[in-house]
Amino acid sequence: MNGADIFLLAAVLAVAYANGANDSFKGVATLYGGGAASYRTALAWGIGTTLAGSLLAAVLAEGLIKAFSGAGLVPTDVLADPAFITAVALGAAVTVFVAALTGIPISTTHALTGALAGAGLLAAGRELNLQALGATFFLPLALSPLLAMMLVATLYPAFRRLTARFGLTQTSCICIGTMQTVSVSEGAMVLRQQVAFAGEAVDCPPASPDAFWKFDIAPILRRVHFVSAGAVSFARGVNDTPKIVGIALAAHAFNLETSLIAIALVMALGGLLHSGRIARTMSTRILPFNEAEGTLANLVTSGLVISASTFGLPVSTTHVSVGGLFGLGAAKGKMHWGVAGGIALSWLLTLPVALAASAFVYFLIG
Repeated sequence: MNGADIFLLAAVLAVAYANGANDSFKGVATLYGGGAASYRTALAWGIGTTLAGSLLAAVLAEGLIKAFSGAGLVPTDVLADPAFITAVALGAAVTVFVAALTGIPISTTHALTGALAGAGLLAAGRELNLQALGATFFLPLALSPLLAMMLVATLYPAFRRLTARFGLTQTSCICIGTMQTVSVSEGAMVLRQQVAFAGEAVDCPPASPDAFWKFDIAPILRRVHFVSAGAVSFARGVNDTPKIVGIALAAHAFNLETSLIAIALVMALGGLLHSGRIARTMSTRILPFNEAEGTLANLVTSGLVISASTFGLPVSTTHVSVGGLFGLGAAKGKMHWGVAGGIALSWLLTLPVALAASAFVYFLIG
């Protein structure tokens, strides 16, 4: 392996590291923000479930690997040029890592798309397939956060009505079975059979041999919340890893299996060392939320991202997860609009910044 190959390999791994730094905590932000887990516990759960998704990405997201290899976007001879791949990787890596250091949750997918366009304009000129760029990349990126926002904003009021109808809260207890309760009627003690009870845990009748069920909502909700956060992180691994693998394969830096393992591990390292500022933004600065609300947002995010990955659509886990929180904030009327506006502005700037960065790198080394 010569010096140019080592430099190219380092550029590809830099994208993975930057992705981990900016994205690793997004799936588990509701755990930390909702008080379900400490920062370290949430981060460990996020990294572990992301690794699982990354290692299964070759099976679940083959279309994304092909899309981000650049095939069909630029001519074959451009794809074979190490300078093009290096420029794309470095342009995206710098953009994403700088955002991570400033606590701004931007999209690696968006940055890679801009980098492909920037280096492609210089390397391929008029042969850059703008139609493919728009249909394959821009449309899913634009629509996915809006869809997440609308779904959460629609489901949240329905969820609130349902829980209110049954009188359920996060501190409720539900008992189903046959229990005897004692009441006083006109000075006499009366025994009654109670088939079901739903109320606050402190008021829940004691367990009896005849009871079928007795459980508190809180610990069950906590487990479901962890599963939903893990599902988002798993979806992120499935969705993000193939995009970086596509660049690695185009550069002939690794074979498929080695690419998946190396990129997954470097993503995990980036998240382990540089997730703090993104954690604060995602967990506390966008809006306040509780465990049930965070779980709802996570379920919408994971469902959309896994579905998109299966169909080879390059959506952004960042855009979808933040879009879900925006929808939650809009439905609750408690959005921190200044923070939300800053994040939205950063999304608009991601593509041109990555485009300019990759074009500049290509101009220097191409």
